[in-house]
Amino acid sequence: MKTTPLTAAHRAMGAKMAPFAGYDMPIQYSSISAEHLAVREAAGMFDVSHMGEFWIRGAQALDFLQYLTPNDVSKLKVGRAQYSMLPNAQGGLVDDIYIYRTGEQEYLMVVNAANIDKDWTHVQALAGSFDVDLENASENWALIAVQGPKAAEKLQTLCDTDLSATRKNDTFVAKVAGKAARLARTGYTGEDGFEVFVAPGDAEAVWKALLEVGVIPCGLGARDTLRLEAGFPLYGHEFTDETSPLCTPFAWVVKTHKEFHGKAAMLSRPCHRRLVGLVLEQGIPREGYKVFAEGREVGQVTSGTLSPLSKKGIAMAYIEAAYEGLDTPLQVEIRGKLYAGKVSKLPFAPLG
Repeated sequence: MKTTPLTAAHRAMGAKMAPFAGYDMPIQYSSISAEHLAVREAAGMFDVSHMGEFWIRGAQALDFLQYLTPNDVSKLKVGRAQYSMLPNAQGGLVDDIYIYRTGEQEYLMVVNAANIDKDWTHVQALAGSFDVDLENASENWALIAVQGPKAAEKLQTLCDTDLSATRKNDTFVAKVAGKAARLARTGYTGEDGFEVFVAPGDAEAVWKALLEVGVIPCGLGARDTLRLEAGFPLYGHEFTDETSPLCTPFAWVVKTHKEFHGKAAMLSRPCHRRLVGLVLEQGIPREGYKVFAEGREVGQVTSGTLSPLSKKGIAMAYIEAAYEGLDTPLQVEIRGKLYAGKVSKLPFAPLG
């Protein structure tokens, strides 16, 4: 099993560890609920060094990314980032990603840990005749996500750059705890925050410095409940090789005024099912649970949990398109019993 540059630090702090995407990762330190609320109320941090990073450089870097992804990369100025996707030829998704423009002809792509090899093969295969230089730099970075309403305040005590002058989706170089870093005002929790890219050898020093200024260490358990409460998708659950983003609340990513790989296939696929949010008054929905309407099965839960904020069961599910309307009554089968719920807007809670 792979480790991150912070695995020893997690074990020394007594974190509960478990395999994730081939890595030995911390699931929780105290409790998932306590860590979740620390991020919602103050500041928490996550080791996400297992994520993958690819450099795309060269005279045709923009042209290549415009073809590779459905979002409009031409809108990115140097120092800005955007959420995007990697469509396949069938109109489904290889992965969902983030793209950072770090120079005039230089971009950094961050991909999901479980998909690094698959994504790298896909990116290389489509580079074709584009004048680009590709580099899989996944082993060259450690990545710490500092998230929460007090994230900027805490991080500022260690950073040589005025963070108040930055905005969401900015990326820039700085020093954190005296270590060279690339910062991005991005994250996966729905809160304000920064993702801190550092050299693997500097990760433990930065982690310990953040601990000393009161940032709470959090595991992947809280990261999952936070992203779900924020209404964010997780590849392998809401997105797969078979799912079209046009059948989800994330269709805004797909810019149809431009050409991209798999566009025709994506636009030709009907949306018999739609991805929606669900809220239950009682019961905790989980992945794979069946969704019912009017006495028959109409869909399936893709992700579910008990919201630490609302104390209600929340989920995302693919359901028949006829039932996607806000507040449509539905039921989720939990251990043979139907629990009442309704279609909900996303996110599930007001966030910072």
